[in-house]
Amino acid sequence: MRPLLLVISFILFFTAANPLCSQQPALPYRDGETLTYELSYTWGGVNTDVGQGTAKMNYADGFYNPVVTGRTYKFYDIFFKVREHFESRFSDSTFRPVMFYRKSEEGKYWVENRYRFDNEKGKIYANVRKRNKPEVDTVLTCTPYTFDLVSLFYNCRAMDFASLETGVKYPITFAIDKEIYNLYFIYHGKETRKIKGLGTFRTMKFSASLVAGEIFTGKDEIYIWVSDDKNIVPLLFESKVLVGTVTGRLKSWSNLKYPMTSKIK
Repeated sequence: MRPLLLVISFILFFTAANPLCSQQPALPYRDGETLTYELSYTWGGVNTDVGQGTAKMNYADGFYNPVVTGRTYKFYDIFFKVREHFESRFSDSTFRPVMFYRKSEEGKYWVENRYRFDNEKGKIYANVRKRNKPEVDTVLTCTPYTFDLVSLFYNCRAMDFASLETGVKYPITFAIDKEIYNLYFIYHGKETRKIKGLGTFRTMKFSASLVAGEIFTGKDEIYIWVSDDKNIVPLLFESKVLVGTVTGRLKSWSNLKYPMTSKIK
């Protein structure tokens, strides 16, 4: 379960990193938008809700400041306590990030990231702290299409979906800790999907590659269904892990910019 709530960052699914994905004229989010997700774990006959994640958008003085948080429920803290905080700051004119902060506590694992983006020089000045390890300052080389996870999520919601072709691998580029990862996403087309507790929606289906590690094999993909309306809200995601399956589903929303017209019943 270690990056279980890192996955809530749903943030790995598609990106503005591809030239096809230009910004839409009107952004699909606004100040105050809040999305809350229920996180579940399935293994054999076990299927249980283990935690919750929230993504909230803030805006002031020409910058968006989204915050993503996640936590296991109190009962599961006994077995594996998870607390996640991700925060980004990006320009409302260039959409480039200028700051990223991450603080993650996952069992005995603890890490903190502080990034400062110099977009003119193509550099990320990263400070990374881990429990019982020396603090590391490093400089990462980035491109205009390299994002932190949170700014990636909000930038990709604003991309031009009409230009996507099914079955094509589009690149994803993001930085976390002291590394830059180059992965991909695939658009699979439109699909009607029932979301537990919410109803039935018209959706667009995507998949994305994952980084191999303690939880993911690197061979499986994460699948994501987003609302097929002007809000482009992730409704459901699921991925196999080394043992079992992780699922996240939208539980509630508030202050959306547009009506949720993708809901059909």
